Amino acid sequence: MDTRALLPRDAAVQLIDADGQTVADEQFALPDQAALLRAYRGLVEARRINDQASALVRQGRLAVYPSSHGQEACQIGAALALADGDWLFPTYRDSVAVIARGVAPAEALVLLKGDWHSGYDVRAHRVAPQATPLATQLLHAVGFAFAAKQRGEQTVVLALCGDGATSEGDFHEAMNFAAVFHVPVVFFVQNNEFAISVPLSRQTAAPSLAHKAIGYGMPGQRVDGNDVAAVLAVLGDAIENARSGGGPTLVEAHTYRMQAHTNADDDTRYRERAEVQAWVARDPLTRLRAHLTRTGALTAELESEYSAEAEVTATAMRDALNTDRDLDPEDLFRFVHQTRTPQLEEQWQMLRSEIERTPESAGGAR
Repeated sequence: MDTRALLPRDAAVQLIDADGQTVADEQFALPDQAALLRAYRGLVEARRINDQASALVRQGRLAVYPSSHGQEACQIGAALALADGDWLFPTYRDSVAVIARGVAPAEALVLLKGDWHSGYDVRAHRVAPQATPLATQLLHAVGFAFAAKQRGEQTVVLALCGDGATSEGDFHEAMNFAAVFHVPVVFFVQNNEFAISVPLSRQTAAPSLAHKAIGYGMPGQRVDGNDVAAVLAVLGDAIENARSGGGPTLVEAHTYRMQAHTNADDDTRYRERAEVQAWVARDPLTRLRAHLTRTGALTAELESEYSAEAEVTATAMRDALNTDRDLDPEDLFRFVHQTRTPQLEEQWQMLRSEIERTPESAGGAR
């Protein structure tokens, strides 16, 4: 094995710079105009989804929302790089990627509303449930990819995680298993510089997170996570390598979390406003808009069309999440085991008694 081939580049792959100018690359080609327009359409919708979800939190219609504002190039790139038969294993911050994969926004957000753990049919969309615990989905993704390989399928699994997940033991186990058994999985780390309030410098002393790949015997690659063209090219290459039997790859996207960890977080306690403001110029949406406008591919008519479509999506989100459901508290216990254990039955009876003693309860529990 040529270990040098496993090492990532010194600088992240970039095909379109912050000013919208094309950057030549010897290994990766700029996606064609149709692909870039499709990506831009996705970015416009993604930004509107993030804004609308944040508004729904303030209105009390979502319990929490981990915004991916500023990371939309990673979200859209992940969804578009996959073939129809491939699978996506997302985190709690990847709602935009889930929606871009075809899941209805209202179904994708029920987890964050505090309703069902997953409001969509995972098999129909080939999207696993969003994972709130860090890195647990990586083990599931590797197991799924291993099973697909055993069945002789052409399925590739794209496993998303953040930089904080790379500090978890599950990350190590998933990487090691994937490399040893040569499974068709791509690990996509969205390095947004912070694991809640913990900066990257307190998580690793490695030159980059992509450098971790060589320790497991798989290639690592670094990409500008705010350049959707580069994300599409690098992820596409890693996915096709996995599909052709080349095994797993670790891709690290360098991006930034523009907003707080969630609505419950005060990010002013651990980072300066000037630091956040410095990333505004690297915005993935304005970057691709500048490029497409310069090349003449993006017209005012298309811009208006994409904005109108995004508004339709936002309206559908708002209407669906403004509708109250008739909740049955016994559902908390009904679907844990096929036959309810004595301990769960005792807990349910305690909750039921509490509900019946509450004056506001309309007739008690059913």
